[in-house]
This record gives sequence, C-alpha cells and structure tokens, in this order.
Amino acid sequence: MIRFLDILSFGLEWGYVLVFCWMLHTFLPLRRNRALRILAFFACSLLAPAVIYSNDLPGLIGVLTGFGAYVALFHRGRWMEKLSAVLVFGPALIAVNYMTQDAGSRLFFGLTHAPSGLSQGWTRQELLASTAIHTGFQLVRLLFWTGAWLLLKKHLRRITSDLTARMWLVVDALMLSPFVAIFTIIYFLPEDPVIVYPICVTSIFSGFGCIWLAAYICASVRTACHARELEVKQDYYRDRMKDEERVRGIYHDLKNHLLVLQARTEDGQELRRSVQGLQEQIGAYEDYYHTGNEFLDIILRDKAGKAQERKIAFSAMLSMEDSAFLDPLDISTIFGNALDNAIEASEKLPEERRAIVAKAGRIRDILVVSVENNALPEAAPSLKTTKRDESAHGFGLPNIRKAVERYGGQCSVRAREGQFLLKIMIPVP
Repeated sequence: MIRFLDILSFGLEWGYVLVFCWMLHTFLPLRRNRALRILAFFACSLLAPAVIYSNDLPGLIGVLTGFGAYVALFHRGRWMEKLSAVLVFGPALIAVNYMTQDAGSRLFFGLTHAPSGLSQGWTRQELLASTAIHTGFQLVRLLFWTGAWLLLKKHLRRITSDLTARMWLVVDALMLSPFVAIFTIIYFLPEDPVIVYPICVTSIFSGFGCIWLAAYICASVRTACHARELEVKQDYYRDRMKDEERVRGIYHDLKNHLLVLQARTEDGQELRRSVQGLQEQIGAYEDYYHTGNEFLDIILRDKAGKAQERKIAFSAMLSMEDSAFLDPLDISTIFGNALDNAIEASEKLPEERRAIVAKAGRIRDILVVSVENNALPEAAPSLKTTKRDESAHGFGLPNIRKAVERYGGQCSVRAREGQFLLKIMIPVP
C-alpha cells in the first residue's frame, strides 16, 4: 500500500509541476528552442515542489532567486512582464507549498502522536499515515493550480500583449504587497497557523486579484480603442460621402466642362489650368483605397494624407480579402507603426528620394506584407522607438513583432544601401 501511495504521490507531483509550468507558459511563452523548453520543464520540476519552512531565510531567498532566474532564462517577454510573473507566482508558489506541508505535518502528528524527527522510529501504520497524508496534499496542490489556471487562463496571455510599460509598472507596484507579505510572515512571525495561514491565503488571492485588475484594464483599453475605431470609421465614411457627392456633381457637369475645353483649344495655358482644376477636384477621391479590409482602408487613407503633406511619394498595392481573421487593433499596430516609421524615415531625406511602397497579398496559405522606403545610409533596424516619450509612442517594431507572433507569423527587417524593408508573413487559418 505504501508503495502504491508513493507512486501515486510521484505522479501527482509531476502533474502539479506540469500544470504550474503550463500556467507560466500561458502568461509568458517559453523560448522557441526545443532543447530549452525541455530543460525549462525539468528546471521547473526542481522549483515547483520546493518547500519553505518557517524562519528559513536561505531557503526563502534561494527559491525566489531561482524562480526569478528561471523566468528570465526560459521565458520570452519584456522585463516588466517577467517581474510580474515573479511577483504573482513566486509568493503563490511559496504560500501553497508552505501551507500544504505545514498542514500535512500538523495533521500527521496530531493523529498519530508519532515522535518528531527521523522517520526510522515510526511504525508501519505511522509510515502509511504519513504517506497517505503527503499524497492527499499533493492532490490538493494539483487541484489548486488546475483551478487557478482554469479561472485565469483567458486573462493571462491577453494582458501581456495589451498592457503598456506604464500600466505594467502600476500593476507591479500593487503586486509588491503580496510579495512582501509572504516574505515577512514566513520568516519573521512565529509558527502560528491562525496568523500565518490567513496571510498566505490573502497574498495568493491578492496576486491573482492583480491579474484580474490587469485584465480589467486591458478590457477598458480595448473598449476605448474600439470606440475610437468606430469614431474614425464614422468620420471616414462621412468624408467619403461628401467626396462622392462632389464627384457626382463634377460628373453631372462634365459635358459642360468638355464643351468649354473644346472652345478653348487655341488657348493652351487656359486649357492646362482647366484640366488641372478638374484633377484637383477629383484628386481627393482617388486617395481612397480598396484593400478588402475596411479598417485598413481607413489607415491607408490617413497615412497617404500624411505622406502627401510631407511631399512623400506613397504607393500601396494591398490585397487583404483574406485578412478577416486579424483583429482591427492588430491591423492598426502592424500597418500604423510600419507606415509611421516609413514616413518618419522619409522626412529626413531630400524630397526627390522620399518614397514609400506598401504591398500585401496572399501567397498560398501565407499573408505576405512588405513596407519599403528609402532611408539614410547610416539608418539601421532598431527595436526601440527613437522618440523621447516611449510611453506615448510604444516600441515600434517590437509591437509589430508581438502582434504578428500572436498569429504564429514572422517579422523581418533589412536596412541596406539606403533602403529599409519590413517584411511580414502570417499564416492564414
């Protein structure tokens, strides 16, 4: 029976490690290297079952340091996201392991009155009771982390992609409370479960509550962005209706214009002025793009207008009929950042070299996007914005990469001989 319980306990422990690893992976994806992923699982198997006892400062610091190193080495993400993982899951891991170990020990000695210390002096019944209680609390750990993952899984991955650096700093500041609480209660206070257990439970739910708070902030941000998207669409269609009415009016009078032009064939200068006037009236209508994605049409019209203001030659040949699976916010992130970067780079050049070419289309099961522009010879791809206010302008290329990778795509950049090329490939589901 003891042998069976040992095997069951071993299986429950590995199940608990697997769930904990997967929960971390949901929050922060593991690195892509397969060998590192396997190594990460075995490293997690050493950290996840670690038990911290009361007044064990070296063990407490060792587990927290090891957990921080594990997240930094094996998981992808920005430093504030990794800090959040340590502040949330580190205290929860320590608190759960401490309470299950301490509660199991108190239950065993309370039921059996076995002598404390080494287990060599225990009877077979005491060994069986110890193994059964240990197996039971391994099951409790597994159930706890499984329940936590089921409750939080829909929030964990989304918040890492939607929160800005400034938002993460606010969330991390709140997460310091459970971190400090669990550190203080286990090391400094006496072994009194009436005091320790409630604070451990509170620190766990405070950390998870911060995840709920971050998810709420993300939902609010997305709601505001969707509201802004609807507002932009409304303005776009209002302007388009006005332009179409104006073009219909021009078409209605086109016969009269042609008669006038025919009467002035001898006056070449007057003829050129009349033709130029017609071109200017219709020119604004030609700025509308038809890519197959309405939201992208709006973005292109806005960026084309900015390029025209800055005397930049702008060409867009995009076929995006198969892009319905892309979220409008991700389309804004990808194309908005790419075109803004191209416009910013073009502004630094003489007018005769200012040019942007954007192309997109489906090649088999891959959606291929490219944005090419001239740039200064010394310009090189940068993973960070060149603007001073990073919190307002984001991270440029890193945000594009993150949006593309959300769909399993890849992003590459090339700067060579005064030309900059951004190429994106996204699998079409």
